[in-house]
Parts: sequence; C-alpha cells; structure tokens
Amino acid sequence: MSIEGITITLIDKQEVGKDPFGKPLYEDVSIPVENVLVAPTSSDDIVNQMNLTGKKAVYTLGIPKNDIHDWEDKEVKFFGQRWRTFGFPTEGIEDLIPLDWNKKVMVERYG
Repeated sequence: MSIEGITITLIDKQEVGKDPFGKPLYEDVSIPVENVLVAPTSSDDIVNQMNLTGKKAVYTLGIPKNDIHDWEDKEVKFFGQRWRTFGFPTEGIEDLIPLDWNKKVMVERYG
C-alpha cells in the first residue's frame, strides 16, 4: 500500500500585461497541483496558530518535493470548498525525508 495525495487547485496571480503607466497587471490563474496530502490539523497546532496568528487552522497540506509554487497567503480549492493558506510554509531537506513530501502549510476556511 502506498500513500498518495489528491489534486488541489492553487489560485495564483500571473502577470498579463502592463497598464498605461507601466505597472504590471495581474490575473488569477488556477493551477492544479497533484499528490498533495490533506490532513486535519492537530489540536495542539490549532491552539498554537490561534495564539500566534488569530487564525484557525483546519487542515495541514503536505506539498510534494518537486513543487516550486509560492504557498504563502494563497487561495486553494479542494473538497469542493475554498481555503486560504496562512503562515510560512515549513520545509525540510528533501534528501533527509523518506517520502514524497517535504513542505507543510496550514489552511483556514475561506469564503
């Protein structure tokens, strides 16, 4: 039996042009990210995050090792709902972690 994550949708900004003053214009793009682990956040982590940030972590996402996306303060979609990542993603050294995931980020309910 092997562990396998699900595909979630990361909403990120992509530059689509410039305004008349030369400032970049951005548009939301949906990026499917495969093999993401989704686990309920532990009660200790929920209390710690509430004390540190005032936000209630619902799930913790395990991000695959080969992923290069920015996960800080992003909207994500999975389980038919919208979520927002918060805090800094924590990352371990790829070669020292035996499975396919080396980053964690917490999400709160959004929208």
